[in-house]
Amino acid sequence: MKTVLIVDDHADMRRLLSISAGSDFHVLEAEDGESALEAIKRQRPDAVLLDIMMPGAMDGLQVLDAIRADPSLKHIRVAMVTARGQASDLGIGKAHGADAYFVKPFSPLKLLSWLRANLN
Repeated sequence: MKTVLIVDDHADMRRLLSISAGSDFHVLEAEDGESALEAIKRQRPDAVLLDIMMPGAMDGLQVLDAIRADPSLKHIRVAMVTARGQASDLGIGKAHGADAYFVKPFSPLKLLSWLRANLN
């Protein structure tokens, strides 16, 4: 079973994503950038669903940069799941190497469809 790491500082958002993906994937959770990067290095998930705006020393874009800069991690699929929905935000996400960009509120079915298409 493929593993998905959900990274969001809001527990209700992690719960929604976990419920959406939990029947098809093994789900891990992290609530900030630092713990996310730790989990990524330790668990090596197949995909990361990553919020941009989080408290702490690392935001989602910094986590994405760290993933893309590490040759042993750069193959991991990363979808940004964020409230930042301006066209420029999407461009920034893509420039940092995001594989997909979902703006909150989003369709959990579309996100699950993306996961299935990219991990199976």
